[in-house]
Amino acid sequence: MKNRIALLLAFGLLSEISLAADFSKAGTEAADKRYADDRKICADETSSSLRMQCLRDAKSEYDKAVMSAPAKAAVAGPAVAAAPCTSCGKVTAVKVTEKQGEGSAAGMVAGGLAGALLGNQIGKGGTRDVATIAGAAGGAYAGKKIEGNMKTVKRWDVSVRFDNGDERSFSFDKDPGFTVGSPIVGTGNTIVAR
Repeated sequence: MKNRIALLLAFGLLSEISLAADFSKAGTEAADKRYADDRKICADETSSSLRMQCLRDAKSEYDKAVMSAPAKAAVAGPAVAAAPCTSCGKVTAVKVTEKQGEGSAAGMVAGGLAGALLGNQIGKGGTRDVATIAGAAGGAYAGKKIEGNMKTVKRWDVSVRFDNGDERSFSFDKDPGFTVGSPIVGTGNTIVAR
């Protein structure tokens, strides 16, 4: 009895090695055939406990063969060279620029009103009108500049040299996180980290 189980296990190990090669060619058919043969051998066992143990071992061997066959087939298969990355490259420069925002009429009007009120408060008598006009003009100018500063935007210009020798620049409204030497991949009109 023990000899039969040992023989079954030894046969299972040997057949598992050959099954991996067969499985890569015939898919699950070889594993299914092997499992059916093992179940027939298990049916010849004399007691139910031995039959159950034999069936568990056969199922375990079947599961191992199914799980390991694709990996073994991949290792044993012909090596496939990876295709070269035609859109890969590296960052050669990152330049951050600030673009001054444009002041609008609303900023000028608000600044002019504030300046006129201050000028009116400062002047006395006949100079009050002059101070009001000067305050309005100065306030309008200051309002336009302040609004322009508030609307200042940053732009990141990233220069890239692709592996094929091409060089391009890409602009971003937000920090893309690239530094000089960062590996990238070009995708459409932008780049992403590799």
